[in-house]
Amino acid sequence: MGALLVGLLNVRDAGWQEEYQRDLPVVLKKHGGRIIAAAPPEGFEGGAPPDRLVIFEFPDLASARRWYADPAHAPLIKLRQSGSDLDLFGLEMKR
Repeated sequence: MGALLVGLLNVRDAGWQEEYQRDLPVVLKKHGGRIIAAAPPEGFEGGAPPDRLVIFEFPDLASARRWYADPAHAPLIKLRQSGSDLDLFGLEMKR
């Protein structure tokens, strides 16, 4: 069926981004995940948009959960949290 994780990211300090962007794809691929979008969003309705909207695709939500809980992902989460705030949501896709 497939699943998406949608992240609303606000950056406080960009110093973490180079290492994070270099290392994250390896952990994503391990769980069948990939980044399908990562860019400043254009607001259409509601409040101010985040600095960046990130969309990940996984085979299913179980794979996304395994990725997020992977011990190899933990240092990357900590690194990202050192300079940003993220709201991350998951949903199953309908096909």
